[in-house]
Amino acid sequence: MGIKGLQSFVANACPDAYTMVNLKEMAEKHHISHPDSPPVIVVDAMGCIRYWYRPESWVCGGQWQEYLVNLEDFIKAFMAAGIKLVFFFDGVVEQKKRDVWVKRRLKNNKEIARIFRFLRSNRQQPGRGMFFIPSGLATFTRFALKSLGQETICSLQEADYEVASYGLQNNCMGILGQDTDYLIYNTSPYFSINDLCLDRLVTIMYSRENLCHALGINITDLPLFACLLGNDIVPENILDGFWHKCIASYPPKRQCYDKRANTILAVASYISRVPCSYDSLKHLEESLFLASDRLLHRAVESYLLPGQQSPWLPPNISNSQTHLVKQEASMCSEQEIFQVSHLLKLCHNLFLPQIKKNTLFKFFFFFKPVKTRPQLTERQTLVFFDETKEQHVRAENYMVYSVLTKGEVECSNTLEDELDTELPGQALIYRPARQHIYSVLLESGKGKGSYPIVKEWFVYFGNQMQQPDLVQPIQLDIPDGTPSLRTLWLTKEPEVETLRYSTFLACFRLQDMMKELQLLDAPVAAVICLLTYLILQVDSLSLEDLNAFLAHTLCLQGKSAAQLAGLQLAHVDSRAVQLGSLFIRGLTTLIMANSACGFPLSMDDLMPWKVFDGKLFQEKYQQSHRGSSLEELLEQATSTISKKSNEASNSHWNPWELRVGAFENSSTCLSTSLGI
Repeated sequence: MGIKGLQSFVANACPDAYTMVNLKEMAEKHHISHPDSPPVIVVDAMGCIRYWYRPESWVCGGQWQEYLVNLEDFIKAFMAAGIKLVFFFDGVVEQKKRDVWVKRRLKNNKEIARIFRFLRSNRQQPGRGMFFIPSGLATFTRFALKSLGQETICSLQEADYEVASYGLQNNCMGILGQDTDYLIYNTSPYFSINDLCLDRLVTIMYSRENLCHALGINITDLPLFACLLGNDIVPENILDGFWHKCIASYPPKRQCYDKRANTILAVASYISRVPCSYDSLKHLEESLFLASDRLLHRAVESYLLPGQQSPWLPPNISNSQTHLVKQEASMCSEQEIFQVSHLLKLCHNLFLPQIKKNTLFKFFFFFKPVKTRPQLTERQTLVFFDETKEQHVRAENYMVYSVLTKGEVECSNTLEDELDTELPGQALIYRPARQHIYSVLLESGKGKGSYPIVKEWFVYFGNQMQQPDLVQPIQLDIPDGTPSLRTLWLTKEPEVETLRYSTFLACFRLQDMMKELQLLDAPVAAVICLLTYLILQVDSLSLEDLNAFLAHTLCLQGKSAAQLAGLQLAHVDSRAVQLGSLFIRGLTTLIMANSACGFPLSMDDLMPWKVFDGKLFQEKYQQSHRGSSLEELLEQATSTISKKSNEASNSHWNPWELRVGAFENSSTCLSTSLGI
C-alpha cells in the first residue's frame, strides 16, 4: 500500500514528525524497561530488498554470493546491538489488491524494455537510476535469511498488516521498512530503511503523534485520512473531485508550493471539521458514490489492528479481518467452489488416516449460498490445512500453499527482452513443468470426472493480465501412477526417498536420468536437470550456451564473494542477461517441484549462491561464443596445464582434474538425456 506523496510531505513540511535515532541506544533503554524480553525489530523485508542488494552488478542475473554476505553483515550489526530481527514477506496477493498488482507489473514491463534498449545500444549495465531488482530476489531472500538462522515469516494476508499487528502484539521496539502505511497503523514506531546507516545503527524514526499535531487531526483519524488520499483500496481517480472541493472549501491554514502537499493539508483540514461518526463516513461514501460496496468503510477497517476500533465505524467492531475474508470468499467463482470440493476429497484421502484426538490438521471453512444449486444452502469455498499453512508461514515451501488453498499463483516481472523473439518468456517455458507440479499437488487424473484448473498470473510480453491464464494440470508419465501426497509428504520409509526423487524428476520428464544424476553432486545435478529441461523446451539454445552454463557452475565452486565482486566485464550481452534470468526462474521452478514432492533434495542445494553468479555467467557466455577452448572455459590456460598438474600430483586434490571430470560427467549426462 502506501500513501502517495506522504513521505516527501513529512520530510519537507513536517520536520517535527521525524527525528534521527540511534537504534543501539533505543535497544538498551528497551531492555531496561523490559528485562525479560530482548528488543525486537520487525522487518518489512519487501521494503528492504533494494537496500540489501548492494552489489555493483545487478543486470546480469544477480551477484548472489555478494548479496548473501550483505545480508549476513546486516544481521550481525543488529545482533551486536542485542536486537532480534523478525522478517516478514508478502505471502499472498489479496483479491482486492489484484488490480493494483497488475498495474505495477505492466509498469515494470516498460521499465524493463527501457533497460534492454540501453543494453543493446551501449552494451553496458545502466546506471543505478534504472536499477531493477534481479529476478527471484524476493523468493531467494526468504531462504537466505532462514539459512542465516533468522526468523522468517510469509504472510497469509497483506504483509504490512501482519507486520503492524506483530509489532503491536509483541511490544516490538519498532518496524523497519519503507512504507508510509506504517505511519497510519497505530502500532510500534516506524524506522526508515532507506536512511539507515548500518555501521552506526542510526536512522530516522517517524512520529504519528507529531504528524497528527501538524495536521490538526487525531491518531484515530489517520486511517480515514489515508483512504481519502488514495491507496490500494480507494483509487485516486475517484477522489480527484473531492480533493478540489477540499482545497476550495477547507483551505489549510498554511499553503505549500507543492500541489500534493496542499491536497494533504486540505484533506486533513476537512477531516478536522467533520463530526467524527459513522454517519459522517456514510455520508461521505454516498457523496463519493462508494456506498454500494461500502468501499470507504472497508478501507478504513483495513487499517485497524486486532482489538482496535475506529470512531468512524460502528462501535464494537473488532477487526480480526475475518469478516473481510468471508466477504471475499462470497465472491468466489463456481470454478473456485469446485476447486474446494476437490480439496475436500484430497484432504480426506491424505489426512484422514492421520487424524487422531490431537490432530495436526485443523480445517477452516467459510460458506456461501450457491444460487445455481438451491437445494444446497451453503457450500465450502475455502479450505486449508495446517501443515501446508505452517510451511508457508515459515517460508519453507514455494507456491504450494497458494495452489492448494486458492488454485491461484502469480509470478512478478523477469528481465526479459521483448524484442528477442528467439527466447520465449520464462512463464511459458516453465509452464509444462508447472502443469506436472500442479498434477502432483492436486492428484489430477485419479478417479473419474474433471479436475480443477489453476489460475496463473504470470508476467510475459503480450499478456495484459486482464484475466488469469487458466492452466490445466498434466498427469505425470509414471508407470505406477503419481504417488499420493500422503506418501510423498508423510511416509518415512527409506524407499520413499527414491520415490520422491523420481517424482521430482518426472515433473521435468527426466525420471529416466535418475541413475546418472545421482552420481553428481546435488547442486550440479540440479543444474543438469534444469539445462536438460531448457534444451528440450527452447529450440534456440546452442551448445555454446550449455557449455557456458556448465563451465560457469563448475568454476563458481570455491570462488569467494570478493573474487566474484572483482570480476570485470568488457561489455554486457543482452541475450546473456535474459538467459541468466531464465536460469534463475528455473531454480524457482525446481524449488516448487521440491516442495510439492516432499523435499527429495536439500533446498540449500537449489539456491543461486551455490550455482549462479551473473557476472561469471556473462564471462563464460562471451568466452564460449567466441570459441574459447575447454581449458579457458574451465579457467586452466593450456600452457599451464602441465605445470599445475605436476604441482597437484603431490597433493590429494587436483581442482583442474575435478573440474574437467565434472564437466565431462555433466556433458555425458546431458548427451544421454538428449539422445545424442
